[in-house]
Amino acid sequence: MKRAGIISQVRMGSTRLPSKVLLPAAGRPLLDYHIARLRQSGLPIFLATTTEPADDVLATYAETNQIPYHRGSETDVLARYYGTAQEFGLDVIVRVTSDCPLVDGPLIGAAVGRYIAENNPLAYRSNSIVRSFPRGLDFEIFSMQLLAEAHTIATLPYEREHVTPYIKTNPATAGRVVFRDEVWPGGDFSRFRITLDTAEDYAVLRTLIADYHADLLDVPNLLALLEAHPEIMALNAHIEQKTT
Repeated sequence: MKRAGIISQVRMGSTRLPSKVLLPAAGRPLLDYHIARLRQSGLPIFLATTTEPADDVLATYAETNQIPYHRGSETDVLARYYGTAQEFGLDVIVRVTSDCPLVDGPLIGAAVGRYIAENNPLAYRSNSIVRSFPRGLDFEIFSMQLLAEAHTIATLPYEREHVTPYIKTNPATAGRVVFRDEVWPGGDFSRFRITLDTAEDYAVLRTLIADYHADLLDVPNLLALLEAHPEIMALNAHIEQKTT
């Protein structure tokens, strides 16, 4: 039986919005919503944070909330992911980032089920290869075999910082890695942004959660909420996503 788990990378440092994951919405830190929604996947969750003193608060958060965690390099996130997966004996890894408080657990759980059924350790699955979901619902699925290879071979700084570029784009793997994409059949919602990187993003998320209970909505109802409130989504429509 393959052991699958979700690894969420998290740290307090952020160039655009420091300490963003612990900012409050409706009286709770945004990280609470991220974890609660991931738990709906039915998969174990692990936090991958750093050894920096500023992230001691995240280690305390994990211990208080009984979330297994691993601490590693702040800049070599690929090594941090590998260390987390190795420590907890994972065969299949779901990669998410903690700045997505409205990430959808059931969607991830269903995608992992299909991935395991494929039984192909060279497969890579994501819902952002061809983007139809809003930013903030992103996830990637890959095997420990691919993660270990990337960790061993990848040398470029952006490959180490962003975890999966080697798996997705390196010429050495392009001929044999099987890519699969999770595409939402209800249309293109990629214009919406419900990730957390700027003060404008925070305003959107705080409003959606505090005023409309977005944290309790499944994907179809969440997308309907975003479409119904263009005045909210306009708050961060101008924000450009940082590139990898």
